[in-house]
Amino acid sequence: AGAMEALNVKDVNVVVWAGDGGTADIGLQALSGAAERNDNIIYICYDNEAYMNTGIQRSGLTPYKAWTTTTVTGKTEFKKNVPAIVTQHKVPYVATASIGFPLDFAEKLQKASKIKGFKYIHLLSPCPVGWRFDPSLTIEMGRLAVLTGLWPLYEVENGVFRLTGPSIGLVDKKRRLPVEKYLRLQGRFKHITDKDIKVYEEYVDRLWETLRELHGKRVV
Repeated sequence: AGAMEALNVKDVNVVVWAGDGGTADIGLQALSGAAERNDNIIYICYDNEAYMNTGIQRSGLTPYKAWTTTTVTGKTEFKKNVPAIVTQHKVPYVATASIGFPLDFAEKLQKASKIKGFKYIHLLSPCPVGWRFDPSLTIEMGRLAVLTGLWPLYEVENGVFRLTGPSIGLVDKKRRLPVEKYLRLQGRFKHITDKDIKVYEEYVDRLWETLRELHGKRVV
């Protein structure tokens, strides 16, 4: 982006496309540095929740109890909240998205393309191989992650938090689908117990208590 400015090249969006490992783990320092400088780029993290290219190893964005080749009995920690970390850099735009709701993603991309400064979009991208489900269910996985409340869709524009798309209605717990419906479709969760599912349900309830308070308010 800096080189573009030095060459007086205008009306060009510089886009970074990186996975969850390269964003939350290996590249977190570079991400933080670019955000702190407010570099004029759009950074998109495609989050498939593990190091898929090198053999399905655990990343900081692998979810609780998920199987990977390095967490064979299930990961013991929940996902790192990278969008929240980026938000604390006070950049002009941060958003989450899912391939299950492409219009929501497209609208956020369009908005980001018109904003000067650092923009971050965290895109949930289900992986049939690593998550152990039939490829025909890929879009359904992206939708279920959102509709169960596990992956809220939102944006933080100039410090103001706002739920987007179907997530707006999910503040009402009765409108959220059971978390078990999402987890049981994935082979990486085949070992989970009823107790584990209860932990997930409590996690989602706590998450949405926070989101309800944040909606429409300035957070940074």
